Amino acid sequence: MKETRNAFTRRHFLTAISGIGGIMLFKPLRSFAIDETDPRIVAIVNKTIAIDTHNHIDVPLKKEELPGPEVALKEEMKKSGLSSICMTFAVDYQKLTYEGEAYERFMNGLDAMDKMLESNQIKRAYNLSGLKKAHKAGTPTVIQSVEGGHFLEGKIERLGVAYQRGLRQLGLLHDNDASVPLGDIYTNPPKFNGLSDFGKEVVKECNRLGILIDLTHCSDAAINDALKLSSKPMVVSHTSLNTQLGQNPSMAKMMMPRLISQEQAKIVANAGGLIGVWRHLTDSPMAYAQNIKAMVDVVGVDHVCLGTDTKLTPAYRSPNANQNRQNNNNNQSKRFGERTNEIWESQHSGYFYTVVEELLKLGLTEPEIIKIGGANFCKVFDEVTKGR
Repeated sequence: MKETRNAFTRRHFLTAISGIGGIMLFKPLRSFAIDETDPRIVAIVNKTIAIDTHNHIDVPLKKEELPGPEVALKEEMKKSGLSSICMTFAVDYQKLTYEGEAYERFMNGLDAMDKMLESNQIKRAYNLSGLKKAHKAGTPTVIQSVEGGHFLEGKIERLGVAYQRGLRQLGLLHDNDASVPLGDIYTNPPKFNGLSDFGKEVVKECNRLGILIDLTHCSDAAINDALKLSSKPMVVSHTSLNTQLGQNPSMAKMMMPRLISQEQAKIVANAGGLIGVWRHLTDSPMAYAQNIKAMVDVVGVDHVCLGTDTKLTPAYRSPNANQNRQNNNNNQSKRFGERTNEIWESQHSGYFYTVVEELLKLGLTEPEIIKIGGANFCKVFDEVTKGR
């Protein structure tokens, strides 16, 4: 039931952003190579446990709307060349109005995702072993994520419940404060000069349980608080350098708070963390590849991953959404928040195939692309979840 503030068509979106700017090798699996392209590309796709560290899969969050429509997740994943996605959703797109509502939405979302995964014959991966097993079998898998700790509502024990339901990646913050805030959001005025006391408690409990923390939407001060507290590496799943602004001043101004400085990126990397490069501010696959390379040049190839902030499946519109939103989003595949396999007008193949092709053009090597594509994330995910 994801609601977006900006309900653009694909054409409007592309116009708005126009001009903006340990290697793990496995036996090649033809089941992932559905796109017959340059054999170099196919080989890299087959060797990579390719992971999008932030992919929204919209599901209904109200009990009366469960389980939601059928979606072809498995088909889209095969087309993309991705082995796995950090499958995320958020509960704060519509205003939360009563105590317990965030938790209800969270649990309903997980119920809907359970049904969707079952119908697509996809399982969740809980650790690196699960990722390896699925990749060896040529079967897509997902890592369960949620964007924002709103569902906790100040109750730390709910993290344990979420873990038992399969949660393995937690975005501490999202666009709006939780009823019991976890820290300062990067687009809002600071209130805590970093993480709140509850946010710090959540970081420690995630470390204990084996849940990877995503620091996207955190202010620099909140990121630094988390890095000081955490005994495990963390990820900023979707951002880009604030030097990659392109030619659209208004879009660049809007996006600036969401981008990371070179200095802050190095702080994350020096703590063993990863930074996922998203597709925002890019109007072509090459522009996206250039943003990835720019991040590599700053923090090193071992600290970069992919985090598109796109959707493999269509947006879900609640039957109770207002009519204007429904009219603006009548074509669900063409709304703001572009579909993963249709990000750019010039994109002629699935997402990861496209990324590999463009990175090769920039001179990145096969081992470097495998690291960026998923090996870096696998290493961090293993450190967080090992033994659990």
